[in-house]
Amino acid sequence: MHTLLLKNRLFYPLLFLLFLIGISIFAHDAEAKSKGFLQNIKNTLSDTWNSPTHELYIPANTWHNRAAYSRSKVDGYNERPWGIGYGVTRFDEDGDWHSLYIMEFQDSHNEIEPIGGYGYQTYWRLDDAGKWRIGIGYTLSITARHDYDWIPFPAPLPLLSFEYDRFSIQNTYVPGFHKNNGNVLFTWLRWRL
Repeated sequence: MHTLLLKNRLFYPLLFLLFLIGISIFAHDAEAKSKGFLQNIKNTLSDTWNSPTHELYIPANTWHNRAAYSRSKVDGYNERPWGIGYGVTRFDEDGDWHSLYIMEFQDSHNEIEPIGGYGYQTYWRLDDAGKWRIGIGYTLSITARHDYDWIPFPAPLPLLSFEYDRFSIQNTYVPGFHKNNGNVLFTWLRWRL
């Protein structure tokens, strides 16, 4: 079923449409909103792409939910996703984080998995200076895996981060729909350069 969906000719246009809708819903620039849907998306992506601020991503851990995996499966999986990533990032006038990024890491089978896309987070600031933060948001990304014949597929995922100044511990949870599939907490370090 999954492979059939990936080979469907409507898949990539639908993916692009979902990407555009997601960006427009969460962008907070009032001036861009007044100019319309497509202008809002263009402004959000352009402002982020042209930002002078860059980030380094270092994958740290993939935890397979023990309630969703048999012990023999977990024992055979890699949970140290060595890799590296890079992003262009900005904070908007509300203090929300926007990023365009690429990253590669070793997946559960020790195979390279690339991922890239757009990330967004809003924050709870825990101190007056705003250095300690908890962020929540999403990423609209595309990835490819060896076990899906390297066919690119969408990976819209939630984001949660714990941050101090320029350093972040960022996480996502990859949902699963049956036993021994998905249900992985992926954690990486993010350093604003």
